[in-house]
Amino acid sequence: MPPQEGKPLRIDNSARGIALVLLSSIFMCSGDIASKYLAISLPALQITWMRYGTFAAIMLVTVCFTGGFRRMSTRRPGLQVLRALGVTISSILFVAGLHDLPMADATATSFVSPLFVTALSIPILGEIVGWRRWLATIVGLVGVIVVVRPGGDGFHGASFFVLGSSFFWAFSLIVTRMMSRTETPVVTLAYSATIGFILLSLAVPFSWQALDLNAILIGVFVGGISTIGHIFLIQAFRYADASLLAPFAYSQLLWASIFGYLVFAAIPDLWTYVGAAIIAASGLYTAHRERIRARQVAG
Repeated sequence: MPPQEGKPLRIDNSARGIALVLLSSIFMCSGDIASKYLAISLPALQITWMRYGTFAAIMLVTVCFTGGFRRMSTRRPGLQVLRALGVTISSILFVAGLHDLPMADATATSFVSPLFVTALSIPILGEIVGWRRWLATIVGLVGVIVVVRPGGDGFHGASFFVLGSSFFWAFSLIVTRMMSRTETPVVTLAYSATIGFILLSLAVPFSWQALDLNAILIGVFVGGISTIGHIFLIQAFRYADASLLAPFAYSQLLWASIFGYLVFAAIPDLWTYVGAAIIAASGLYTAHRERIRARQVAG
């Protein structure tokens, strides 16, 4: 939500920031487990369409209460479209992966996004990545291999859907960074929701299946809970630095394990946690190097 006049954009309150990240993890994981439940009988495209329909409705109402549609103007329409494409494709691929993967495995694999951000920042943003960040990226990829285990008994091709989802999510983060100086979070989210819903509405008839009331209600739940989780995450960064909040974002694996067991009686194996720990360590070190680089630039 854009800051009101007279109110600071940043308010230092680490405890509140951490609490919001933890709440965000619970909400977004709840949306993922509901999506996995729907994926048993519905195509990923249709599930994502219901999610984005709710997402768009929430954001358009938010826009109405934060200054109206006159504040929806954007200086970067091309980038808004690119971001919308990135997050929409990412959502479809993740739900497609959930159809066959246990929740914990899909969540652990999705932790690879920061590594893709590092790689994409070179050709897109022209950043120079030092050997330490490259080493962290390689270590993170080792963690992905431990989780996915290509060629092993636990391997499933659906892992590539989640890796693709992480790639497009990383792309959307890069695009968000490119327009962060001119676009407010509400405007960016509203454009992503609206454009995504329009694109999905054009595509969903090709994979349409009849919906009963139960599926519709769960689809609305997915959209609502995921949107609230996303808003909590954005608000968390108003109260604390990313380097402080990053470790708590990885708590999503805990909730994925708990929800996966409660709903599907799925118990992750030891290697899922080992791989997730390696990926998380790599991501945290990358965030640490980003903080050092930002201080050097500011200095």
